[in-house]
Amino acid sequence: MDATPDRTSDYKANSLSLSAAVAMGTGVMIGAGIFALTGQIAELAGPLFPLAFIAGAVVTSFSAYSYIRMSNAWPSSGGIAMILQKCYGQGAIAAGAALLMALSMVIAESLVARTFATYVLRLFDITGGPLVPVLAVGVILFAFVVNIAGNRSVGLFSLVMASLKIGGIALFGIAALWASGFSFAAASETGRDFTATGFVASVALAILAFKGFTTITNSGAEITEPHRNVGRAIMISVALCVVVYMLVAFGVGSSLTIDRIIDARDYSLAEAAEPALGQGGFLLTVLLAAVATASGVLASVFAVSRMLAMLTDMRMIPHSHFGMSGPIKRHTLIYTVVTASTMAVFFDLGRIASLGAFFYLFMDMIIQWGVFRYRRQEVGAAGTVLLAAIGFDAVVFAAFTVMKLQSDKLIVIVAAVIITAIFGIERLYLGRWIKVVGNGHTVNKFGAS
Repeated sequence: MDATPDRTSDYKANSLSLSAAVAMGTGVMIGAGIFALTGQIAELAGPLFPLAFIAGAVVTSFSAYSYIRMSNAWPSSGGIAMILQKCYGQGAIAAGAALLMALSMVIAESLVARTFATYVLRLFDITGGPLVPVLAVGVILFAFVVNIAGNRSVGLFSLVMASLKIGGIALFGIAALWASGFSFAAASETGRDFTATGFVASVALAILAFKGFTTITNSGAEITEPHRNVGRAIMISVALCVVVYMLVAFGVGSSLTIDRIIDARDYSLAEAAEPALGQGGFLLTVLLAAVATASGVLASVFAVSRMLAMLTDMRMIPHSHFGMSGPIKRHTLIYTVVTASTMAVFFDLGRIASLGAFFYLFMDMIIQWGVFRYRRQEVGAAGTVLLAAIGFDAVVFAAFTVMKLQSDKLIVIVAAVIITAIFGIERLYLGRWIKVVGNGHTVNKFGAS
């Protein structure tokens, strides 16, 4: 049988409502931000870790400004690839940065999948071992099956799951605060030292807790009334997550000292639930974690597979169908699931989160500069906001690098090698860094005019 792939991307306009888009964004953000990253952020920021979420929201808001402006002008499935292509053309800079974004999303999938496994295993008082990667791969495969069913299944599932977890997690935070008498145990004395650099570095991980808004950008052409609803969906998602994150951060901090939060950093919410809410609260928290992380993996798989499909359609990355038939979108879905499963097996939560932070911040600075340099007048973006976004990213990136050089030099080296390799391979594949024609932008069916 001929296995020649269908090279059409098979996107369906108006297949995702505003509420479904918000659900997808919050699905990724809350899954990663609360369950996977709360303890990791506390390890760097100390008792000030709730404020790190606020700082992360501020930095994310400045970054999201350019995405909203570009998406309102040119809504597109695979939207980040579109933004990069419109700024830099079909060259290695655009392709390399888009691949970094895709890889950071795959990393988020593996991060959240391992978090799913970690929380579920707490039901059996298991804190590690070979079952963690087994369950992580299982939830990734579940996301694959739901995605194969189509956009409406993804949108409906994401909407139901987002409603359950936002309400449930918010109730957890309120109940934990109420049970503690609104005290903040995390502020108690500790033998650990926390620095201003550590706090700024923690913002890098907090930004990961909000970067799920790019899931909405990447599905722009499939959202109803995209010129208006892409930006609305992003703003609503970030606002909802700020409220939920603060409730949970203070809820955890009211139940546990900072030392206990750090010691249980991979499952801090479950650890906080039992002393505050009893065994019933513990079981509810584990259930919420399973729902939140499973829906987070689902939404992330949905978005990254479409970005890779668009990059393939744009001839910005090489593609091999390995004997598979069907559309490119299905192929990239399979590649996404295989890569995320591999990372979930071989990397722990801390290193997965660190790689994601490095890749995302580096990519975001490239996007902000591209919009500032090439497109700000066309989309009506304020240059001061774009430059502020670059500055915030750079400061956080530098602080995070300094902290990781002190605690885990290997992960900094790995990140640098991967970033260099991605841009080097793309330079060889495409033969140019930037493709400039006419008014300074490429002209094709996917790109700039």
